[in-house]
Amino acid sequence: MWKWYIPLGIFLVLGVFLAVGLTLNPREVPTPFIGKPAPAFQLSQLDDFQKTISPEDLKGKVWLLNVWASWCVACRAEHPVLLEMARRGDLNIYGLNYKDQPNDAKGWLAQHGGNPYTAIAVDFDGRVGIDYGVYGVPETFLIDKQGVIRHKVIGPITREELNGKLLPMIKQLEQQG
Repeated sequence: MWKWYIPLGIFLVLGVFLAVGLTLNPREVPTPFIGKPAPAFQLSQLDDFQKTISPEDLKGKVWLLNVWASWCVACRAEHPVLLEMARRGDLNIYGLNYKDQPNDAKGWLAQHGGNPYTAIAVDFDGRVGIDYGVYGVPETFLIDKQGVIRHKVIGPITREELNGKLLPMIKQLEQQG
């Protein structure tokens, strides 16, 4: 009789773990980078390889770092939202073109409505993406005036995410010293 309690107990424990897991948001993956300085880099810009960009250049500004690639299907869903943000002038959006070919990236921007980025850093080998803990593209980091990561969006930015979370956070960060 007791031999049935062990499998039943294991089944119940697994059922509880499954039920808890189903209530979690898969877009909210814990990240150790929130509240920490943005990892340093100095990369060439997509439009002019002679020019470079680094987080140090952006201190004193609130900005987004959007990690994207021309081969990224989900980046297509996000691109109209980024274009809208750029047109409205909500803040500066900087791109990190991840493991991509420059001509492919330029062609993709032209094909999908234009370039929403203030500048685009080229991460040919993906090392900067690794430094930022990128799981996949797109991912976006909200960085404050001191260069500290304040929020991370995994997957495409939606209008709901933009209006409900990002814009209020941006407004608050802009008001801070």
